[in-house]
Amino acid sequence: MEKRGFDNKKYLEMQSAKILERIEMFGDKLYLEFGGKLFDDYHASRVLPGFEPDSKIKMLSQLKDKAEILVVINANDIEKNKQRSDLGITYDLDVLRLIDIFLGQGFYVGSVVLTRFTSQPSAIAFQKRLEMRGIKVYRHYPIEGYPSEVEKIVSDEGYGKNEYVVTTRPLVVVTAPGPGSGKMATCLSQLYHENKRGVKAGYAKYETFPVWNLPLNHPVNAAYEAATADLNDMNMIDPFHFEAYGVMAVNYNRDVEIFPVLSAMLQKVLGKSPYKSPTDMGVNMAGYCVFDDEVVKEASRQEIIRRYYAALLDVRKGTIGKETISKIEILMQRMNVSINDRTVVAAALEKEALTGGPCCALQLPDGKMVTGKTGKLLGASAAALLNALKALGDIDDSVDLIASKVIEPIQKLKVKHMGSVNPRLHTDEVLISLAVSAATDSTAKLAMEQLSKLKGAQFHSSVILSSVDEMTLKKLGINVTCEPKRQTERNFH
Repeated sequence: MEKRGFDNKKYLEMQSAKILERIEMFGDKLYLEFGGKLFDDYHASRVLPGFEPDSKIKMLSQLKDKAEILVVINANDIEKNKQRSDLGITYDLDVLRLIDIFLGQGFYVGSVVLTRFTSQPSAIAFQKRLEMRGIKVYRHYPIEGYPSEVEKIVSDEGYGKNEYVVTTRPLVVVTAPGPGSGKMATCLSQLYHENKRGVKAGYAKYETFPVWNLPLNHPVNAAYEAATADLNDMNMIDPFHFEAYGVMAVNYNRDVEIFPVLSAMLQKVLGKSPYKSPTDMGVNMAGYCVFDDEVVKEASRQEIIRRYYAALLDVRKGTIGKETISKIEILMQRMNVSINDRTVVAAALEKEALTGGPCCALQLPDGKMVTGKTGKLLGASAAALLNALKALGDIDDSVDLIASKVIEPIQKLKVKHMGSVNPRLHTDEVLISLAVSAATDSTAKLAMEQLSKLKGAQFHSSVILSSVDEMTLKKLGINVTCEPKRQTERNFH
């Protein structure tokens, strides 16, 4: 079993209570900027063992009758076909995905806001697509001098030109497909319009990381820096909070830098800024719910190493610059961690040295290590996965969970009919084959029953994984890394 260090039940209770308290602070309405991922927050679940990936949406479900969802997307991101790297879909498609998930969970989705709208053709087409589905769409425009020229921004020539978004509930959750979408600007624009209409509205921010009441150099906060190294985010002590209260609080550079401007905007809109620091704006209760600090620290150190490997891979792909690697390396030195602290790395590389071909290592949550090598029937990751299921089910290693007579026709299908140059089965194909075998084979059925026990396992490949293998392993809750080298020299992998 994976060790836990975070009380998820306590978190749900404290977080929803804090948001209700913030709504009451302003009176009529609260615009809550939701940073990070509302769904599938696997980073949080990795660095805070016990945090469930869907915790945020569960917490919001307790406020469902008071909340409506406002989804924000930057029109320039639509025009550029910007993608979410974790899902491999464009931001506009992710807006549709988010809306479907919210509606499926019983939330009221009020509207979508197109920010920085300048009549981009793709944005206009997307608006029509949404409106055909009965979704209200509003346009917000670039403001010259944003964010420094406060007088102009907070006027009829600034926020006043934006379309007023009609909302009907006391809690408006403002979310987006990714960073740079314009969530904060949308919230402030709405405050301006609500104030002109006599509505007592306020603004708050919900960011899980950095955790403001954990130390600056706590591994949880360092792991956040590693995760955002390509964005130039940097954790720092909030100087405004320390000056106001004499209390050390952790925030990040962008919020600290923008706070004087944001405070001036709030003062101009509301008559008085309700916050003395950027930390004051937040409502994050995660730091109060850590009950085993050592477990959380170790999980976060492992996350830093995983982020290092992910950055190495991104540099190899050409999606980020080498300076990101340098930032994470400095962070690793500061946290006194190295790749040697990730034991699956050495296990995979040692296996590769022995076999002369690509290999994988998988460390189970109880610490047991299994490996897999590339063979005639299976890829290394598929072999490692089957070996892990054998270990968990106490099945003899000599047993074939899937008969070769089942695998061979699948290989023939792949190569002869599907145009694949690789006849070996990937992890998804192996799982389907195992599921079919389980219908008539009790041993295969026993192996299938072990799948849930893989959550929290660690995995490393001696070569770059195929996207199929990577996604399959991640869906099983396995934490994946790989060496930044290709199995072959083909340009298309």
